[in-house]
Amino acid sequence: MSTIAVNAITDASGGNTATINGYTPTMSNMAGRNKIINGSMVFDQRNAGASVSPMAGGYGVDRWKGSYLGGGAGRFSAQQSSTAPSGFVNSWLITVTTADASPASGYGYEVQQSIEGTNFYDLAWGTASASAATLSFWVRSSVTGTFPITLNNSVSDRVFGATYTINSANTWEYKTVAISGDTTGTWLTTTGIGVNVNFCFGGGSSRTISTGWQAGSGSTPTNVTGCTQLIATSGATFYITGVQLEAGSVATPFERRQYGTELALCQRYYAKLNNDGVGGDTTLAIGMQQSSTRAIFQLHYPVLMRVEPSVGISALDVSDLTGWGTSCTLAGGNMGYVSGMIVCDHSSNGAAYRPVFLRIQTNSSGFVSLSAEL
Repeated sequence: MSTIAVNAITDASGGNTATINGYTPTMSNMAGRNKIINGSMVFDQRNAGASVSPMAGGYGVDRWKGSYLGGGAGRFSAQQSSTAPSGFVNSWLITVTTADASPASGYGYEVQQSIEGTNFYDLAWGTASASAATLSFWVRSSVTGTFPITLNNSVSDRVFGATYTINSANTWEYKTVAISGDTTGTWLTTTGIGVNVNFCFGGGSSRTISTGWQAGSGSTPTNVTGCTQLIATSGATFYITGVQLEAGSVATPFERRQYGTELALCQRYYAKLNNDGVGGDTTLAIGMQQSSTRAIFQLHYPVLMRVEPSVGISALDVSDLTGWGTSCTLAGGNMGYVSGMIVCDHSSNGAAYRPVFLRIQTNSSGFVSLSAEL
C-alpha cells in the first residue's frame, strides 16, 4: 500500500519544500481548515437571492445572520450579490437603509456567523494549549476607514476586538486578521455555540471594546474603539465574501469545498425542501390519513441536523392515489435528528387509514423548512 508524503511538495523548479508561505500542510489540515460555512456566500436557501429588509435578527445567505441590537433606529438590508472578486461568484451585500449617526450606549449593528463547538474544539480555547487563529476575507465598501471585527464565546463573557482598514472606496480588498488563542474562559465543544464571529457596523459605548482579549459584559460587542461606524452613513454599501477562519497564524488560500459538500454543511442548520427543479409534481413524504381532516407523515431530512429542528410548511397539498386533494397546514410534529413525524390538517379528503402524499404541485413555491440554527 502506497503512502502520500504531504509535507514533501515538488515546486515548479523540481525541488521539494516542506512549507508554503510558512504554512506546513499535513493530511489533517489540508481539508477542513475553514471553520466558516458558506464563506463564499453561494447558498441562500431561504431567500433565493431576494433582499431581506430590514435585516433584523434573521438569516440572509445560509449561516449568516444580521442584527440590530438594543432597539437602535439604524437599519440595513442584506442580499446575495453577483458582485465578487476574481475567483468567486457571489458575495453578501449589506446596504444601510436608515442611518444611526451616533448609536446610544446599548445599541449595536452587526452580521454574524455562529460556529458550532464540535467544529471549533481543536483550537483548545480556554486552555493553556489555546491555538492562534487567522481570519481572512474579501471586502468592498463605499465607505473607507478602520472597521471593527469582534469575537465572543457563547455567553459573551470573553470577547476579542480587532480592526482592519478599507483603503479605497468600491474596490475589492483582501484582509487578514490575527487572533491570539484565548487561554481563559469557557468555550463550548458541544453542539452549542463555540464562537461567534462578528463583522460590525457600529455600536454605542456599552457595546464598544478595545483590541485584543478582554472580559465581556454578557452582550455581543459590535464596535472597537476608534473605528468607522458604517451604520452612520445612509446608503452605504458593504460587500463581503471568501470568509475563512482557520487555526494557525498564517492565512492560507480560501478552502473551496465541493458544491454538494458545502450544501450539506449548510443543511445541518437549515434545510428547505421544495420542488426538485426537473418539472412535474414533487412528493416530499408518504403518510397515512389519520382522520378525514388530519394526515401524518414521516419526513426524512437531507442530513443529520444539529438538534431537533423546528419545522414550517407553506403551500403544500395532501393527495391520494387518485389525484390531488386539499391544501394543508401544520398541526404539530415530533421531530428527531434525522427524520420527523409531522401532522397536517386539511379540509375533508376522504376516509381515514389510507396512504396519502405530502406534495408540491408543479411550479408551486411550496416548501418544508427545517431549522436547527445556533
